[in-house]
Amino acid sequence: MARDDWKRLAVRQAGLLTRAQLAGVGIDRWAIRHRVETGRWVAHTPTVIGTTTGELTREQSMWVGVLHGGARAVVGGLTAAEVGGLRNWHRDDVTVLVPHGADVGEGFLGVTYVRSRRDLAVLRRPGHELPVARIEPAVLLFASRQRSPRVAEGVLAATVQQGLTSPDRLSEWIDRLAPLRGAGRFRRALAEIAGGAQSVGEIDVRRMCRAGGLALPVRQVRRRDASGRLRFTDCEWRLPDGRTIVLEVDGGFHMEVEHWEDDLARQRALTSPTRVVVRCTTRELRDEPGTVARDLRLLGVPAA
Repeated sequence: MARDDWKRLAVRQAGLLTRAQLAGVGIDRWAIRHRVETGRWVAHTPTVIGTTTGELTREQSMWVGVLHGGARAVVGGLTAAEVGGLRNWHRDDVTVLVPHGADVGEGFLGVTYVRSRRDLAVLRRPGHELPVARIEPAVLLFASRQRSPRVAEGVLAATVQQGLTSPDRLSEWIDRLAPLRGAGRFRRALAEIAGGAQSVGEIDVRRMCRAGGLALPVRQVRRRDASGRLRFTDCEWRLPDGRTIVLEVDGGFHMEVEHWEDDLARQRALTSPTRVVVRCTTRELRDEPGTVARDLRLLGVPAA
């Protein structure tokens, strides 16, 4: 390899190189030390050198993580899902999967290492310069580490809802990743998602209806509000007497003042003499589904 080949490699790796890669083109530790001390290069970790200065970009942080992690390291978790196009699930730290016995320490600022006994090469997304996991194993392995079932099911629903994968492909990867913690719960959630549920709130509504013996609602209905704006309601039941019962499910972010006021205005605009809007929280659906089902039944929602 020619001495200047490090430049071409650095371009492919967002300006980052390992000391071993530099040694391979004849740049020894003394030359590296000189460039670092004169401010031309930056030592980001004991093994990774930046050939540019300034704050690291998101892509560069990923490269630092995998280069420090070793030849078999891959970007994983929500970071890999972000690379795959997942929106609204950003985490500041970069997640990198490394072999179980990898000597990478406990990570460093901005990078979290997750040790795994799995064959990481099987998880890797083909045709991508950055070593990154495919979106299906990335979100499934992330979900398997979550204490909260809602977070685990929510990321699976979001990945499908955003068109990044399908319930069938996720189910195939559950088989490939066996044994996988939470696999049974994930399969049940994917069955709900395949049936039309596009969020963890919708999954909870369907489960509440089945447990309470209620008819399943129509999902994500388009409505014009009183001002003519197009709105989407969470779920609706059309009753024989001509009324429509609308259930709006509020997550935690709805409790922020700005969102709360917007939601109240939205509710007023959607309400009419034949349309009744009622609300519940995601906590109620999770912890008190029988109470929500009873209230809907009293309003006239029919039995299944």
